[in-house]
Amino acid sequence: PWVHKYPHFAWPKPRADFLGEAIRWWNRWLRDEKNDAEQLPQMRAYILDGPRPAVRRNEDPGRWIAKDVWTTPEMRTFAVSSEGGLAAGSPSRRGIGDVYLRSPLDTGTAAGEYFTLKPDAEMPGDQRIDDAGSLTFDTHPLLEAEDYLGQPVLDLELSCSAETANLAARIVDVHPDGTSTRVAFGVLNLAHRNGNAKPVPMEKNRKTRVTLVLDACGYRFRAGHRIRLSLSTSYWPIILPSPTDPGVTIDTASVSLSLPLLGDHREIVVPQPANPDPLPHYIEHSPAETRRTVERDMTKGRTHYRIYENTGLVEHPGTGNATQDIRDETWTIAPDDPHSMTGVSTWTCIARRGQQSLKTVSTSRLGCTETEWITSAKVEAFEDETKIFEKTFEKRIRRDFM
Repeated sequence: PWVHKYPHFAWPKPRADFLGEAIRWWNRWLRDEKNDAEQLPQMRAYILDGPRPAVRRNEDPGRWIAKDVWTTPEMRTFAVSSEGGLAAGSPSRRGIGDVYLRSPLDTGTAAGEYFTLKPDAEMPGDQRIDDAGSLTFDTHPLLEAEDYLGQPVLDLELSCSAETANLAARIVDVHPDGTSTRVAFGVLNLAHRNGNAKPVPMEKNRKTRVTLVLDACGYRFRAGHRIRLSLSTSYWPIILPSPTDPGVTIDTASVSLSLPLLGDHREIVVPQPANPDPLPHYIEHSPAETRRTVERDMTKGRTHYRIYENTGLVEHPGTGNATQDIRDETWTIAPDDPHSMTGVSTWTCIARRGQQSLKTVSTSRLGCTETEWITSAKVEAFEDETKIFEKTFEKRIRRDFM
């Protein structure tokens, strides 16, 4: 249903029409329909070929591959060298010793959205912005291209002076000119290092081994590019700050990054869909608008992350139903104060048909102390311009290692 809300959205190319095969797969295994769905490759993936971050990406370079049988990939391991770089091979107790890391709390503004709907500023931007507040390790420029597919895994030993802290890890493709593309990332609340069901506080100032599994990726690092591991204790506003933001001390000699090699595969051609434009052409009554800004207030020591998404008022040509969604959010934090974090989100939803007009306005607020999350919300409903419903509530939630 969100597609009609973003009529300006364009799918990145190449574009695959997997809907029919998905239905075929479900029918085979849920309805026992004999349709040979088991003959499909167990894995198909698009391997990105070193794209550059951009304000809008309508097309990403790359190629489709298939694996008829998926097996656990062979991993290529990297460790921190005595020069502070990232080098192939297992940790050999080299590294550069213990390093204390406490990232500015506004590190993460180049992350984009956790779940993206369109290839504009919702996608991650140039990672140099966030690398400035991170601990980074780079390989030498690659002599030849390297292809990976799967979930990277990071193992390391660290300590902190509190019961919990955040750790974020990113794999970054550093282009020859320094432009940096995020390949994969993962985040970990250290009190949840053994799982989310039963948080276990960190033993203060005691080295602890943790494993962080990053999101899956399919990516080619081109010759001449560098692979970067970026570590930070903040990734805001995708994740919110820990209660006290103690920072962590990382034993760089223990760092082990494993990247999954692409391995055996075959390249395939995925045809364009028979009908590349299957959606109805909606009637635009007001234009869509997108704004996403980061403002650093140098006098008050605050960073504001603002999102404004307006789908425009668009009407379905067959039903006459017209809809519009407006998302207006502001997230604020002081780079050195975890309790300064606030978030305000207002969603306005409009539905019209003929002479009837309905609207809801929902405003949510989030703040925190060291021990609690403080939430409040207000919902209003309107028929034409007459308010017909209103509800407000406030709630405090114990943080409990969150």
